Amino acid sequence: MRLLKSSVHPDIAGLDGTVFHRKAARGIILDGENILMLYTARYHDYTLPGGGIDDGEDAVMGLIRELQEETGAKNIRDIRAFGIYEEYRPWHKPEFDIVHMESYCFICTIDAELGETRFEDYEIKNGMKPVWININEAIAHNEETIANSDKKGMSIERETFLLKLIVDELLSSSVSISELKKAS
Repeated sequence: MRLLKSSVHPDIAGLDGTVFHRKAARGIILDGENILMLYTARYHDYTLPGGGIDDGEDAVMGLIRELQEETGAKNIRDIRAFGIYEEYRPWHKPEFDIVHMESYCFICTIDAELGETRFEDYEIKNGMKPVWININEAIAHNEETIANSDKKGMSIERETFLLKLIVDELLSSSVSISELKKAS
C-alpha cells in the first residue's frame, strides 16, 4: 500500500524515545460529494470511521469490524486500498514516549441504510456519532477547528489532509466527467 504522508507531531523533538506501534484501519465511503464521517463533540471535528486493528487481525477485517461498530455499516464491499498515513505523536501513558500510528485507509461501499452502532464507553463520552456530510463542508469545518478551537485533538490534521486528498484523487475526476456530460 502506498505511503500517503509521514508526519511527526510538533511536540516531539526526536524519535529516540520508547515507541508504541499502533495500526488502524479507516474507511472512505462516498456517495457523490457526501462522505460518511464520525463527528466527535469533544474535539469538534470530523474523522474517517475506523480504529485500531486488533493483534493478529488482518487490516481489512479490522476495517469491517470498526465500520460496523462505529457506523452500523452493512454489507461492506468493494474494498480497495487507498494508502497509509503514518504519524508519530506523543503518547500519554507511562510505558512509552511516542506512538507510531499507521492508518491503513481503504475505499469501500456499504448499503445506504446504517444499522445500530456499538460504541465503546469513551466514544460515547466523547459524543461520537456517524454522519453523512458534504466533504467540502467537513474540510471547512475541520480547518475552522484547527484555526480557532482549543478543543482540537491530535488527529484533525491527519483527517483534514486525507479529506483533501480524497477530493483531489477521487472526486476531481468524477466532477470533471459530470461537467463534460452537462456541457455536451
